[in-house]
Formats: sequence, structure tokens, C-alpha cells
Amino acid sequence: MRNIALRLMYNGTNYHGWQVQKTHATVAETLEKALSAICKEKIKVTGCGRTDAGVHAERYIANFRTQAGIPCDRLPLAVNTRLPEDIAVYSAFEVDEGFNAIGSCLKKEYTYRIFNSRIKNPFYVHRAYFYPKLLDEAVMDRAARSFEGTHDFRAVRSVGTETRTTVRTIYYCHVTRNGDLLELKVCANGFLYNMVRAITGTVLYAAEGKLAPEDIPAILASGNRTLAGPTVPPGGLYLTKLWYEDERLNE
Repeated sequence: MRNIALRLMYNGTNYHGWQVQKTHATVAETLEKALSAICKEKIKVTGCGRTDAGVHAERYIANFRTQAGIPCDRLPLAVNTRLPEDIAVYSAFEVDEGFNAIGSCLKKEYTYRIFNSRIKNPFYVHRAYFYPKLLDEAVMDRAARSFEGTHDFRAVRSVGTETRTTVRTIYYCHVTRNGDLLELKVCANGFLYNMVRAITGTVLYAAEGKLAPEDIPAILASGNRTLAGPTVPPGGLYLTKLWYEDERLNE
């Protein structure tokens, strides 16, 4: 039995997230159907994380086991012919038997994009959060950096998937501007349900003057979700970088 890792990307607008569900189209289900067709056996994929409905991935790792002998260098082209245009596999590697896309992942980076202009841009619909009021990226950056370090992040998660602990380590969290496009990048050893979207909402609250960047440590310490900012829409969120011991998966 071969263990194969895939590097892929997808636009999540038309999907109810990554994880297979009974009543909604998902990225994993779509990928499994395509792989099952070319491998001529039922395939189950393991993904590096559960992206929510409408969230995108510029980098994503999944793995599956198969007895099919199709070479890895031919696998991306073969599977892409059976995938819709909003999902693309761009490389495949045979990996160790013990490799697991989520369990072997060391850390992840998410990017939240905000289109900050008085006039909307049709090309950013479902791809960035349109915010017409001018935002001060310096204030946002100060607020974002307040999340760095090891903390209990209960105050910036939504009720959802249960987890053993709500303590995570954020290695960096910062905001930059390129013209009208603002990007909040956050890298951590793991994320809670809606954590990045709630962090972004809290950073926006700081820019709006509804709280000060210096208030954020106390908000985290309280564990009170109502003290933090709102959960912003999913369309601006992207999984953008992953780290594994296998360097082939980090390129």
C-alpha cells in the first residue's frame, strides 16, 4: 500500500469547507471522487486542516493510501482532468507510511485579506473582505502583534469542533498594506474554530477605536468571547503556508 501526499490549491467559494459532509459539496469529497476514478478503488483523503465554508487555500496538503501503481509525476495531470476548475493538484509525492497530513504538520500560516477602498472591486468578491472606511494599518499591526506568544485563545474562537486544549502558540501575527489591499498574516502551531477570523475582527475593532491594542492581553486572559471583535466573513481567509519535516512539501 502506497502513501501519497498531494500539494493542491482551491478556491473555496463553492464548497462547504474541506471536510466531507452528508448534505453539502466539500473539497475533500470532490477530490476523493476524482482520485477514486483514476485509482479504480475507493479513496479516502486526510487533509492538513478543516477550512470552513468559503475559505480558500493557496497551499494545502492531503494524503491518501492506494494500491494503484500510477506514477506520482503523472498523478496531478490525471486527477486534474476530473476536478472542477476551482481545485487543482500541482504535485504528488510518495511519503513514509507514518505520514499524516494533519498530524505531521508542524505549523501553518493563514492570511486574511481586506480590500480597503471607498469603491468596491468586483474581482475581490468572495476573495477579500470589502471595508470602505479607511483603516490605519499601523494600529492594526500593533493589535495583531498582541496575539503573538503562547496563550489560551478561548476568547477568539467560536463554538464548534471540540479540542483537548485551547492553548496555542502564535509565532507571528502582523498586518501589512499594499495599496488598497491589507493582509493579516498569522502563523501558529494550531488554530481553533474561527480563530483567525475572530482575531481579524478584533484587530478591526482596534482600528475602529472600539478597543485599544493594549486591551488584547486582558481579553485573552479573560477567555470571554464577547469582549473580542466579531468573526469576519470567510471569503477573505486563505491557508497560505505549511511546514513539514519533509522539505518537498514546503516548497
